[in-house]
This record gives sequence, C-alpha cells and structure tokens, in this order.
Amino acid sequence: EVQLQASGGGLVQAGGSLRLSCAASGFTFDDYAIGWFRQAPGKEREGVSCISSSDGSTYYADSVKGRFTISSDNAKNTVYLQMNSLKPEDTAAYYCAATRSGFPATVAASYDYWGQGTLVTVSS
Repeated sequence: EVQLQASGGGLVQAGGSLRLSCAASGFTFDDYAIGWFRQAPGKEREGVSCISSSDGSTYYADSVKGRFTISSDNAKNTVYLQMNSLKPEDTAAYYCAATRSGFPATVAASYDYWGQGTLVTVSS
C-alpha cells in the first residue's frame, strides 16, 4: 500500500520556522520525485517545491525561493521541507506527493500519489 505521511505543521509567528516531513512507503522511492504543494482556503493548490529522489535536483516556486529548503533522506524514504522566514501568506494546508512524470513536476495533475495535508498557520 502506497503511503505518504506529512507531518510537522503548526502555528508559528511571522519570521519563524517550521520543518515539514513526508515519510513515504509502498513504492520505489528512488524512482520518484517528491513535491510539496499548499492550498490556502479559497485558493487553488500551488506547487511549492520538489526534489528528485534519484539525483537530488531541486525546484522552488518564486514565492518561497531563498526561504524554503527541500531535502531528502533516501535511507529513510523521507523528504523534508525546511521553512524559514515564514510569512502570513504561507498559511495553508501543505501536501506532499510523488510523481514519475519527470522533473521538475510543478503541476498537481502530474502527481501519482498524495499524502494527507498538514496545516501551517503563520500569525502576524
């Protein structure tokens, strides 16, 4: 059974940091890219970042470039999203997903598997 378990969300003040984790199981981790998406109430799901599990290549949306860092621990089949200098506009449910559709995959429809969301709330 394929599982993607996202965790690490919470409430933080603007300027603070959080680290999200995405633990994957049930598929060959090295064959997939793992992406993070977010969705705020009333808004469309937005691609935030993704990483190639095979070679570590990374991609960031302009809105988070320089503040967020994605990394992968292939031994643990886990991807992390370190989020620094958080802003109120980063408030959203964050989802991790897996794709074999090539890298970088920035469109939600290209992802094969999805985890449940973890909520990030940034207060001003």
